[in-house]
Amino acid sequence: MWAQSLRRALPGVTTALVAVRRLSARIVAGTHIEVKSQSQSQSGASPALTFPGIWLRDNCRCPACFHDSSQSRRLDWDHFDTSVRPVSLRVDSDKERVQVRWSDDHESTYDMDWLRRHSFDAESQTAYLNDFYRPPTSHWAGAQFEEIARRFEYDQVMAEDAALHQWLQALAVYGVALLNGAPLDEGVVRRLAERVGFIRRTTYGEEFIVQAKPGAQNYAYLSLPLPLHTDLPYYEYKPSVNILHCVVQTKSQGGSNLLVDAFHIADRLRDEHPSDFAILSRTSVDWNDIGSEDGREFHNIWRAPVICLNTAGEYRRINHSVPQRDSHFNVPLDQVIPWYESYARFVKMARADAHSFKTQPGDVLTFNNLRLLHGRTGYDDTENNSRYIVGAYLDWDIIYSRLRVLKKRLGSVSK
Repeated sequence: MWAQSLRRALPGVTTALVAVRRLSARIVAGTHIEVKSQSQSQSGASPALTFPGIWLRDNCRCPACFHDSSQSRRLDWDHFDTSVRPVSLRVDSDKERVQVRWSDDHESTYDMDWLRRHSFDAESQTAYLNDFYRPPTSHWAGAQFEEIARRFEYDQVMAEDAALHQWLQALAVYGVALLNGAPLDEGVVRRLAERVGFIRRTTYGEEFIVQAKPGAQNYAYLSLPLPLHTDLPYYEYKPSVNILHCVVQTKSQGGSNLLVDAFHIADRLRDEHPSDFAILSRTSVDWNDIGSEDGREFHNIWRAPVICLNTAGEYRRINHSVPQRDSHFNVPLDQVIPWYESYARFVKMARADAHSFKTQPGDVLTFNNLRLLHGRTGYDDTENNSRYIVGAYLDWDIIYSRLRVLKKRLGSVSK
């Protein structure tokens, strides 16, 4: 009634302006705290939020428990009491805060905005994981490449945060994105990598040149057809994203890029050939690389399945490279033939689904090396008809960090 009277006295005041939030909190079962914010506006009451007391105590925001400038917990866990319980509560509806006194005689204050952003309800947690932590991937068949492949202008990505965000978001979701209009110099991949963070160094250095070389130490440095593969499967921490800048493109019929979303192939295997999926996701394979670069010898080995899953059964990475598959195969004898049969099916399905296209000078192809298989058709390499690609790698840790910073800066999410 009082709000209606105020509106009659002040016709310019809207309902939103006179809305009042009532905050309430109660201890539940001696261990949890339930908080409810109710607004006397048309939106009505918000759902109650329930928090475990031990989690709230662990996340106390006072200076003794939390270091604000480094955004780090400083709570003394050597003496943390896991039986701590809330003893009493006070609410401040005007400032939207909840104060808690604990059984260890500590007192904590929590802002409702912080509580809402750290809520345990399923909808909030899903939004955080999908919108801020890591965007969910969208898998695609080769025939869908032109629909999903986003293209961006190099100059815009280098100059505008919004374009940088859109490029990295597309790369995270689809595993591939292209940039057009890059200068024809060897510094493009470094400048682009440093726009995100920094280059991932490997045995082959920071930047690398993909062109036909006599006495090549790497299969990619030949003009022969390059079979589908992932780069560096012999690394435990495999470089995450390839950046390939086309500086010179062959005029011959060959030299086309081949791309396959191996997560899509794994999806099909899981649905259509579950026994093959199980074999390829459980059998460790020896991957290796032996040689020398710039006078340094190396012998890299990593053992992992073709399809690597996390504890939730989600794809973590794909390993595939026929040239880099070691002759050592450390599995029981009776598992060898079944593995070869399953692997052959995976390779055949991937090759049949490959999308072929040819980058042109000034194009920068970026793709997820943990997910996509890539290759190249053979080409004629002569003095007057060459192919010159400059490459580098980025790691997903660096990319996701940059993406989150951009989302906060651009206001698309709040941490």
